[in-house]
Amino acid sequence: MPRILAVADEVDESLGGEALAQLRPDLVLSAGDLPFDYLEYLVTMLNVPLLYVPGNHDPSLRERRETLAWPPSIELKDARDPVGPLGGTNVDGRIEDVAGIGVAGLGGSLRYRDGPNQYTQKEMRGRVRRLGRRAAVRGLRGRRRVDVLLTHAPPLGVGDEDDPAHRGFEALLQLVARLSPRLLIHGHIHPYGKAKPDRQLGTTTVVNAVPFRLLEVEP
Repeated sequence: MPRILAVADEVDESLGGEALAQLRPDLVLSAGDLPFDYLEYLVTMLNVPLLYVPGNHDPSLRERRETLAWPPSIELKDARDPVGPLGGTNVDGRIEDVAGIGVAGLGGSLRYRDGPNQYTQKEMRGRVRRLGRRAAVRGLRGRRRVDVLLTHAPPLGVGDEDDPAHRGFEALLQLVARLSPRLLIHGHIHPYGKAKPDRQLGTTTVVNAVPFRLLEVEP
């Protein structure tokens, strides 16, 4: 079974050197709000694929590096590349096959202030519909199912909190019911030293990845 190192929101100093190597994951999944250089370190040390979605504290991944070069005399080696951790693949609103499993992604949190990667409940419903259509087309083409749904925020009422900044998305409940992924991996909800329990939505296990979890998923 593929081994997943899922990370989110908090840099864990224990993920270094030999301790990191001993985890032996087949891929890294980031649920957002982590420094890009930290993710680049993980993927460099482990030499495995990295898939990620943005969190509400991440910059807009619609920008390109060339627009962030200041002063203009600074030369960026990969100026035409999208912003994001080098060596990683942004799966926000997309589905990718990696390490023998299908991974779909939806980044961002519920909108509670100005800034990128935040959505109203209505906006997320539209994003969920588009991702659902992509999954349906994959099925018609005989491609594998979605095994893992990677999100920044959790579903509404399933591991979220009551304050406006940390409330989950209602549309994720419908998406899980439609896709029945084996895992939904999210971040955004900080445990503050207390482990957050896994939860069930039908046959889907909902996992809070903050700061990291090592998981296995049957392909």
